[in-house]
Amino acid sequence: MSAKTRPLVIIGAFAGSLVVGLVVVLWLAGGLRTVTAPSTVGGPFQLTDQTGQTVTEQSLKGKPTLIFFGFTHCPDVCPTSLFEISEVLRAMGKDADRVNAYFVSVDPERDTQAAMKEYLASFDPHLKGLTGDAAAVAKVISGFRVYARKVPLKDGDYTMDHTALIYLMDRDGKFVAPFNLKRKPDEAAADLKRYL
Repeated sequence: MSAKTRPLVIIGAFAGSLVVGLVVVLWLAGGLRTVTAPSTVGGPFQLTDQTGQTVTEQSLKGKPTLIFFGFTHCPDVCPTSLFEISEVLRAMGKDADRVNAYFVSVDPERDTQAAMKEYLASFDPHLKGLTGDAAAVAKVISGFRVYARKVPLKDGDYTMDHTALIYLMDRDGKFVAPFNLKRKPDEAAADLKRYL
């Protein structure tokens, strides 16, 4: 091995070990669970929407469904995502009645039925906000493989770190794929109509 190629081999070996180490850490932390089959996303749950109606996994059947996990005290990601979902529903016209759209709280401590109702008044009326007691919310978070963690703030308050994925479920309530909102509402609406 020449003196010129030795540094390249060392750098290559170091980079390779970093990749292997990262994969192992992600696997141990459960971060590679997205590789699991789509059928493992979802499952039984029972929550309540902002009008007091019970919503379960059976409520997803018969219509394609968009599901977003977040919380009403979220400063940016949640309101932006809900606005984008609202724009897609608006672009669907009357076909929006043939779609389920759910905003599932990861913060049941603050996101009561009344809080969800007030918060969602700013978005498309097709959007339903789902909440429940801590155990019920933990069950749906686990079933959908959502990351959600309370993060304390300096003033004694807290925020939530959470997965900011839009889940697309088919008419049978089965997970299809993450739904891309980073495009024109008409394009996203046309994509969603394929699942009607």
